[in-house]
Amino acid sequence: MIRVCLSLLLVGPSILSGAPPANPDFEEGEVGQVPTGWFAPLGARAGYRVELVEDSPRSGKRCVRIVSEDQTTAPFGNVMQSFAAAEYRGQRVRFRAAVKFEGAAADGRAQLWLRVDRPDEQRGFFDNMGDRPITDATWRDYEIMGDVAKDAETINLGCMLIGRGRTWLDAVSFEAIGEVGAGQEPPHPLEGRALENLVAFTRLLGYVRHFHPSDEAAAADWDAFAIAGVRAVESAAGPAELATILQELFAPVAPTIRVFESTEHPAIPDALSPPDGAIDLQITMWKHSGFGGTSPSPIYRSRRARWTNHDGKLPGDWRRPSEPLLAELCGGVSCLVPLALLADDRGTLPHPNTTSRLIASPLPAGFTPSGNDRTTRLAAVALCWNVLQHFYPYFDVVATDWRGALREALSRAATDADERAFLATLRRLIAHLHDGHGFVGHGSDDAQFAPAFLWDWIEGRLIVTHVDAAGAGDLRPGDIVRTVNGRPAAQALAEAGELVSAATDQFRRWRALDALLAGPRRSGLTLEIEPCHAGETPTEPSAITMLRTAVRGSIKEPRTAKVGEIKPGIWYLDLDRIDDNDFRKALPELEKARGLVFDLRGYPSRLSTVVLAHLIDAPVTCAQWHVPQVSRPDHVDMQFAFSNWTVAPEKPRLDARTAFITDGRAISYAETYLGIVEHYNLAEIVGGPTAGTNGNVNTIKLPGSYTVAFTGMKVLKHDGAQHHGVGIRPTVPVTRTIKGVAEGRDELLEKAAEV
Repeated sequence: MIRVCLSLLLVGPSILSGAPPANPDFEEGEVGQVPTGWFAPLGARAGYRVELVEDSPRSGKRCVRIVSEDQTTAPFGNVMQSFAAAEYRGQRVRFRAAVKFEGAAADGRAQLWLRVDRPDEQRGFFDNMGDRPITDATWRDYEIMGDVAKDAETINLGCMLIGRGRTWLDAVSFEAIGEVGAGQEPPHPLEGRALENLVAFTRLLGYVRHFHPSDEAAAADWDAFAIAGVRAVESAAGPAELATILQELFAPVAPTIRVFESTEHPAIPDALSPPDGAIDLQITMWKHSGFGGTSPSPIYRSRRARWTNHDGKLPGDWRRPSEPLLAELCGGVSCLVPLALLADDRGTLPHPNTTSRLIASPLPAGFTPSGNDRTTRLAAVALCWNVLQHFYPYFDVVATDWRGALREALSRAATDADERAFLATLRRLIAHLHDGHGFVGHGSDDAQFAPAFLWDWIEGRLIVTHVDAAGAGDLRPGDIVRTVNGRPAAQALAEAGELVSAATDQFRRWRALDALLAGPRRSGLTLEIEPCHAGETPTEPSAITMLRTAVRGSIKEPRTAKVGEIKPGIWYLDLDRIDDNDFRKALPELEKARGLVFDLRGYPSRLSTVVLAHLIDAPVTCAQWHVPQVSRPDHVDMQFAFSNWTVAPEKPRLDARTAFITDGRAISYAETYLGIVEHYNLAEIVGGPTAGTNGNVNTIKLPGSYTVAFTGMKVLKHDGAQHHGVGIRPTVPVTRTIKGVAEGRDELLEKAAEV
């Protein structure tokens, strides 16, 4: 949402002239005011103060500070400037600044942002650090790199404070760092045995990166290594050459691995056995609690643990260095990879004789990773696939050919035309997980607008369910959409669903419906409509083209007031819209009610478990959380650490008959709520089954600035039964009807009130 709103708030003074950015060190201007050369957009001032201060600057005497006031009505505060893009056209640029943030990470964050504007509202490069927010209270340097299109008109940059807290900005710089595409490889298909070579490289990359515990591997730049590795191995002519290249490539980071033709049987390296008379040697191994590489969640962490060899008796989950992993990679090549190494007070053995290079061949001068580069795309697939291969907790319950998905993704990535096409390739890969949290984000995603209406799949038809007051032509609720951009509605929805990761059909449908509506600003959506209005004679189908002018997600289905009495003695609360204060304020009326309806067709993002606390008279627990404990690759011997949390009762106890409304949109925390309702029989559950995905999200950062999200832990129901792909089933099933939509009725709410 912030990514989109930003474009709507950039209203300020004329574009700056001269060398940008103006006043980058904030030494000019009046203390307490917006710094000279910068401005705070009007829409982002409501509840935020932007001021020049002499408050512990990073350098010089001054810096700029953004502070949230007690009453904030804007979603974020913003300080920015704009300048002409002419001298940067066709260049890759870098925006760098020092930032610090004070406040609770749960309540706020800071983000740098950079946006390039092109003619006719075409979208250029955009990145607002939405996938890597700033929450550190100490000064640190952050940067954004991106490409300036050859027809770019304006460059905009700045810093946002989102939510509550304070953030400081200083030491800003902006520079061109090379031509767009410098050193990049154009798309072309994988030929001959190239795919086999890349699969072998991918498999070995995961084994060494995540499980080989050498000091060199722990310090490696794996993004750069993967890009260089793709370039090195693709052209290998056969198993012998591939084995040689892989051995040379990985030797600097893993000197004790062996890569060989699968027909050979190499000896175990001497360095894996303690020398005669050796004392005080330790054994070191990776211990992963989920994937701890780039996740902001403290639940997931990776560390190298050490065990002192006193009596030679290893704990059960440890490996001996002399017992390495033996695995066949692909293309006639196998490997020996130690999962444990000997170590002394200087580090893991063997100690390198010289400083090792961490990549076999240097990347071209001026090269920066980009989805427009073929090797970056192939490397990103290899890195992403491996994280999920070794840490995704649901391969035992989802039916997917994950190794086949690797081959498909590599083949597509090799021929993708640009970074936007590769975004679709990554989304197609993640769809194989059948994970409702599975998502891929990137700055090239320009599908941020939608027409001013909503639709749903009802009774086997695509039905218009709501038309916004802003207007959507002659469209009306109940209209049947027969075709979308010339394709039958069912086909268009199915094609959109191919890029959606979902554990259940109902959640895939919700996300596909949203994706089908979305597109670039003012792009057209051509529909063939069959009017179907209550009490009217049907008319002939007609074609209509809708422009995407509304911010994606801003059009909401009509609901009653978020808190209110919908019938005498029956109170309604929309958990998607209320917070704890709203609920506590309503408690005196709720205590007297004879019926309560809680709407969970959405996500209770601003609500604690306070609602549940007033429905119970004894402590209850949530479902079972199981974080993967990983010390061996390929899910071998994967263990899980169990936890859950408790909800304590609060007074007054609400004794009225209660119903929760839900459907396929309810996911994660919403399912935690409903899981407690289900297990303890606290209320009727009215509507449709939920999304079937719960657990803390984990993230993967990939070269080219792609971010992948996935469910990092396994969640089971209270009794240990499967939740993933099952979700919470209603006790009173209700589905929408075309007739009900045309009449403007909320059939699920009606049934809940009746219950």
